[in-house]
Amino acid sequence: MQQMMMRAYAAGAGAEADSPDAERSLEEDLSLPLLLAERLRKAASDADSFRPECSELGRVADLIAHSLRALIRRLSSSNSNSNSCYSRPARRVAAEASKSLDRGLSLARRCRRRRSSLLRLVAAIATTGSADFRRALALLDASLADLRWLLSIYTTTAAAAATNRNDGGDNSFDGDNNYDDEDDDVDVGVGLSLPPIASTDPILAWVWSCVAAAQMGSRPAKRAEAAASLATLALDSQRNRKVIVEEGAVPPLLSLLRDASSLDAQIAAATALANLAADRDLVSSLLAELSVPVIVQVLSDSPMRLQARLATLAARMAAQDPAAQEEFARENAVRPLVSLLSFEVPLDDPALSTAPPRRATSIHSLVRINRESNSTNPAAASSSSNGSGTGGSGSGSGRGGYYYHHQHHRKERENESPEVKLQLKVACAEALWMLSRGCASNSRKITETKGLLCLAKLIETEKGELQHNCLMTVVEIAAVAESDAELRRSAFKLNSPAAKAVVEQLLRVAQKGSSASLQIAAVRAIGSLARTFPAREARVMKPLVEQLGHWNPDVAAAAAVALGKFAGPENFLHVEHCKAIIEFGCVPPLMRLLRPGEKTQLPGLVLLCYLALDVPSNEALERAKALGTLESVSCSAVAQSPSLKELIPKAIYQLELFRAGVHPRIPIGPDAV
Repeated sequence: MQQMMMRAYAAGAGAEADSPDAERSLEEDLSLPLLLAERLRKAASDADSFRPECSELGRVADLIAHSLRALIRRLSSSNSNSNSCYSRPARRVAAEASKSLDRGLSLARRCRRRRSSLLRLVAAIATTGSADFRRALALLDASLADLRWLLSIYTTTAAAAATNRNDGGDNSFDGDNNYDDEDDDVDVGVGLSLPPIASTDPILAWVWSCVAAAQMGSRPAKRAEAAASLATLALDSQRNRKVIVEEGAVPPLLSLLRDASSLDAQIAAATALANLAADRDLVSSLLAELSVPVIVQVLSDSPMRLQARLATLAARMAAQDPAAQEEFARENAVRPLVSLLSFEVPLDDPALSTAPPRRATSIHSLVRINRESNSTNPAAASSSSNGSGTGGSGSGSGRGGYYYHHQHHRKERENESPEVKLQLKVACAEALWMLSRGCASNSRKITETKGLLCLAKLIETEKGELQHNCLMTVVEIAAVAESDAELRRSAFKLNSPAAKAVVEQLLRVAQKGSSASLQIAAVRAIGSLARTFPAREARVMKPLVEQLGHWNPDVAAAAAVALGKFAGPENFLHVEHCKAIIEFGCVPPLMRLLRPGEKTQLPGLVLLCYLALDVPSNEALERAKALGTLESVSCSAVAQSPSLKELIPKAIYQLELFRAGVHPRIPIGPDAV
């Protein structure tokens, strides 16, 4: 023990020279103040001056030494049990106690008489006053109070006695001035007192006690209570969230989430983690603790109430950090989310239902029919595969289908209340929305399952937040497909039942949506898929043309932008699409969008320029005086927009070239306009 204390003292003496990343064991950190306390007690007993003050220093040092021994025994017993030790407050308190003890030791050594150094003793007496001893005693008292508070959060037996510093009044000491630490099985509780070390930052003490209870508590109820307290603290302020993460709360919360012995504790841990995922830096800290594999693993096999919290956690992490999207993609989080979202949703293929049934005449047909029946009968699939349909991210879609079921949670799922089921679906839809936003890998994974078909069905049948989240997921997938030709070709083939269902629902919502926000989202999605539709599918542009005259300028502007993607030169069929747009009667409402100062003016001018470039000889443009309109805005500020700076002169040139009855087909260059 003495050798360990000497090594700890040497390590503490050279701490300033060491790198900040140097790791020392907790025993060494606690041994250093214990060694200093012993030295202070010995130096105080050898003092020749200021003996009453030195005696008080020695007495407090003795109490600190006994508190440190009790703390070491408590932490050692915690390490020997299944729960690991939460050491951050112990290290912090030990460091502050070492500073206080070192200051007291230097005072006590000044008061010791040395041989042939009478003048030095006189000088020490002259430079040392009672004020120095009062300050040193105050620091030592504060360190003693910190240690007793630390013991109070590690054991409930010391909590009641942690306020009395005297030997006679402290019933947590035995006759030898040692803490009565016989009860090693007592639980760790959340401390409500405030130690001196946290007097300037009270939230630190609360976080320490909660994290210690969450990590070292032996009773699930206490751990759940501590996790719930952390969740409440995380809601209060950004600084609270930062302190909670910096003080090491994430690992015990993840450990609590993995522990399936208490559902309430798991829900509290998931809620706390979701509240912590409030900005990119905090989400990066969660990712550094390898939280995503734990989240996906628990999400794949847990009760509905917990799954709803985990889906919310995944949504918040994906919304804050693109790196979280990729992590969830690697863990294939999309598959359990789609399975949970499609629970109790009929996903019958209409194309198969209209075809006449055929009798199976080959082994291959029998195998295919068996797989299809398993995918539409999850209970049979679960029983036939012995639960393998939900066994990990690499399981095939034929085993267990796209409904998510597990044997021992199936009955609980069926008996859950409609409110819990709706909450789970809303959370899963939001998670899919955030995971697919700007992420090609997750968008592709959704389309590789029956996710698109499920989303289309829910957009059709549901209302409110669930419908909105499902629609926004489709919007994000379409936005990714706009710039990803491979995804566009594989997911939105018009002969695909899922693609057909999605397009039909987008057209319906764009035309008859219950709110402007839903209509804008549907219009945006149709515009993102503009390069998917052949010329024969011109019907998809009719709802967009109708929305050009919508009373809400945001809807009208979104419709103009979407039609611009059909009519723009990036679209291979832009000429055919422009003709169809004009045939649907877009010119009159389009001209009304060009009023100066309106938010619809810019997208409206872009669309008008595209129409003028592709079908300049159309009579509708002539009747609407499109040429005069473009000439009137050619010198305005809006014409200097990057999207219009080159378009307007070209459009004017084309309209003048094909203007009826005025020098037809005379090559007038843009510079002459």
